[in-house]
Amino acid sequence: QVQLVESGGGSVQPGGSLRLSCAASGNIFRINTMRWYRQNPGQERELVALISPGGSTNYVDSVKGRFSISRDNDKNTLYLQMNSLKPEDTAYYYCNTNWNGVRYWGKGTLVTVSS
Repeated sequence: QVQLVESGGGSVQPGGSLRLSCAASGNIFRINTMRWYRQNPGQERELVALISPGGSTNYVDSVKGRFSISRDNDKNTLYLQMNSLKPEDTAYYYCNTNWNGVRYWGKGTLVTVSS
């Protein structure tokens, strides 16, 4: 069983920064690709960034150069550093990993970017 718990969301002005964390339980963290998604009510969940077990990363075009995904395998923790935040970054952010055909999700953390 895998449990994911996100934290670090909040309200910030445009141009500000936030760092999200995702604490993972279970034994698969260090061998699994980890992802950050985001979603607004009524919209589809969007893949924001992913990181492989070896540290390779990929980002959706809208956040390239502003967001950085990282992982600490010793702490079983995933991070998302978000800089130069824009109002369109406002969303619930979710941590995800997949294992044996099961998609695991946290409950999400809300990021609000507004002046």
